[in-house]
Amino acid sequence: MNVLETENITKTFQEGSESVEVLKGISLSVARGEVVALEGRSGSGKTTFLSIAGCILTPSGGRLAIAGQAMDMGNARELASARRRSIGFVFQQFNLFPALTARENVEFALNMKGRKDASARREAEAMLDRVGLADRREFLPRDLSGGQKQRVAIARALAGGPPLILADEPTANLDSHVGEQILGLFRELAKRDNRGLMIVTHDAKVRAIADRVAHIEDGRILTGDG
Repeated sequence: MNVLETENITKTFQEGSESVEVLKGISLSVARGEVVALEGRSGSGKTTFLSIAGCILTPSGGRLAIAGQAMDMGNARELASARRRSIGFVFQQFNLFPALTARENVEFALNMKGRKDASARREAEAMLDRVGLADRREFLPRDLSGGQKQRVAIARALAGGPPLILADEPTANLDSHVGEQILGLFRELAKRDNRGLMIVTHDAKVRAIADRVAHIEDGRILTGDG
């Protein structure tokens, strides 16, 4: 089963009197348990596509389905619900709340999904254990290394069991060795949990953990489509 399906996705931005076509008919899918790397130069359209796949940005045209459900791209409430229920995000800047501990950062994500009882704390702790941070649960972000912060971000993305994980340059702020560890963890968790994972990246090392590589250039997929 595909957890992400896009068909002929287009996106045009209006800049003054000029229309700029950023995406020009992209079709790409991600299956459960599959790791897809999406490569492309800056300005190629990959981050725009990731934002559309994550129900953050509305396309100008095309079809999007998340976990088998076709999205009504004009329905903001439906898109927000899909983001909370079915998609986990990991970013290069970690995006952790500095005043919250590692556990509280993960628990807050569950609170936003409507989980506000003791089970949210238990799951937050379990997710941190899974990413190797059992002894760092009560640490603030300022007391964690870059790799540890990204592990918290991964735990947060996994919390609540979303079937699709989208990662935007997750190794960009990490050194080479730590980046390789994070990528290995990503693949292990995606395979073990049977989740779909798409990584937007400039990092050639992502190829080593990907099942499929798609290359985007000038708003079109050149390889790995399907």
